[in-house]
Amino acid sequence: MGASYLLADHLYVSPTPGGAFYAVATPGEDPPRRLIRALLAQSVTPRLGREALSLWMGLNEPEQALALLNHIQDAHWLQGFEAPRTCPSGSLEALLPGLLQALSSQGKALLADNQGFYLATSGFPHETAEELSALSAELASLHERRTGLLLNNMGLNSSAWAVVDASGGSRLGFWPLYIGAQRFVLVIAGLPRFNQPDFLSLVWALSQRYGDEQSHVS
Repeated sequence: MGASYLLADHLYVSPTPGGAFYAVATPGEDPPRRLIRALLAQSVTPRLGREALSLWMGLNEPEQALALLNHIQDAHWLQGFEAPRTCPSGSLEALLPGLLQALSSQGKALLADNQGFYLATSGFPHETAEELSALSAELASLHERRTGLLLNNMGLNSSAWAVVDASGGSRLGFWPLYIGAQRFVLVIAGLPRFNQPDFLSLVWALSQRYGDEQSHVS
């Protein structure tokens, strides 16, 4: 492969919102997801050294890891900063409502667990949030039963469901987030706004609480 890749090891590296979405939107495993999930397991953005990069990706060849890092950069899944950044502090109960509000074009969103109970909501009344959370669990169960058709037969590699309008726009969307051994569902009214820092903050905070244990390598 040749020594054609240089590692900018002076930068502190974080997933982009798009990278965070790629890492948690499905339960699959591959080297890019392993790297992004490992970064989300850190409470402070780390520098990327060759050893840590290979370890987090699960690859033995440093040059292979660097080549894959170049692909991840091209996909805009990582971003670098001159100074370290820290995961949002405070309890999830305090953090989640504000983060959820920013993810919906209507300011209405909730986060449900895999049992169909909501952890936090913004904009939805309590009774509505309870019903939507229960519906999210039913849709997740339906998706699991029909994944052979949707994924294997039709190649639809997505677990999200939506109620759409006549033009195909989402009026209400159900977006699974797979973090550690947990499956959460984001329920969002209107258009989702995932490509912004608030989505990264949400996934980062959830990963700190529920993510798999990762090696902290500097």
